[in-house]
Amino acid sequence: VQLVESGGGSVQAGGSLKLSCAAPEFIAGNCGMGWARQAPGKEREMVASISRMGTSTYSDPVKGRFTISRDNTGKWLYLQMNALKTEDTAVYYCVACSARLLLASEYRYWGQGTQVTVSS
Repeated sequence: VQLVESGGGSVQAGGSLKLSCAAPEFIAGNCGMGWARQAPGKEREMVASISRMGTSTYSDPVKGRFTISRDNTGKWLYLQMNALKTEDTAVYYCVACSARLLLASEYRYWGQGTQVTVSS
């Protein structure tokens, strides 16, 4: 199973980036999806998730700044990141299929990750 992320890069604090993730057909209509991240020396954490029915949730550090969305086919997942902070620097992973959308460790499928670097 392949989840393919794109859109990472380097940006100054206060800037914006948009991440995209392409998912295979069988995930599109069957699984919740989300974005997790891992900063150097830290554990992986969920950033945002979206259920099959489109209900989204966010971790406290990103609420009001990040927006998760899926297209109508369910094959594309996005993360719009605004007002980026240096502490948002991490590798961001597209994840799919979990009984508990708020726990990174519960996700069955992971992308390869894309680096986001925010400089001051």
